[in-house]
Amino acid sequence: MAARRKPRSTRARRRRFAALAVGLGIAPAAVVILLAACLPAVSEPAEPPLPPVSSRWATTPPPALAVAGADPSRAPAVDLVDGEWASRVAAATGIPRRAVIAYAAADLTVAHEQPACAIGWTTLAGIGWVESHHGSYGRAMLVKSGLVTPRILGPRLNGEGVGAIEDTDGGSLDGDDQWDRAVGPLQFIPETWRRWGADGNADGTRDPNHIDDAALAAARYLCRSGPLESETAWRDAVFTYNPLTRYIDDVATRANEYARSVSPEKGRPRR
Repeated sequence: MAARRKPRSTRARRRRFAALAVGLGIAPAAVVILLAACLPAVSEPAEPPLPPVSSRWATTPPPALAVAGADPSRAPAVDLVDGEWASRVAAATGIPRRAVIAYAAADLTVAHEQPACAIGWTTLAGIGWVESHHGSYGRAMLVKSGLVTPRILGPRLNGEGVGAIEDTDGGSLDGDDQWDRAVGPLQFIPETWRRWGADGNADGTRDPNHIDDAALAAARYLCRSGPLESETAWRDAVFTYNPLTRYIDDVATRANEYARSVSPEKGRPRR
């Protein structure tokens, strides 16, 4: 259980906490743990139960489709992902089309940078669902530009029922100059964003409230330890995003259902 951080806590410990925890998602928000943030509970429409698919790990989905000739190292997300493919996936999965583009572009970019990682766009989509319902948590909306507005903020990480992380960004990202808060559709803690923030829409800025930037940052963060092709490696990577077994299982279940939805066979996820 988290304890309130004492004033003499060192900056090194604070950074270690931030590096290990990106942010706790919606599904396990009632669980109190150290090293993670959680969004406050709000009333959300009841979701239909997921089909009985494997929650052991996220298997490789059908690949994302890039625009012919687009350069993954330079093209913004909206110019990298084939629009018709994104529309088909959105219709099949229920993921907002703009979020599909962000997750797929992050997958394609990291596949170009780190071909062995094999993260899969559905893993990012699974995390996006658990963390913020693809940027729609509470009263937030994912707009056409890719921004989530109003921004999604987790609670103050002041040690009262959550991990204690003193302010690391002067309040520039989370509006709090005393304690950190997780920010954006993929719930990055400011210190983690400082280290891993990305520019997925190629506009020259790194904004955790923009789903292209957040998805690419999450993909690179998850791939930092190496390939994710085995169950152990995949689960270990997601564990660093949020160290809860339930969280890992929820992400895997959702990711596998997305893969099943777009699989030509419409069967169980491929192993």
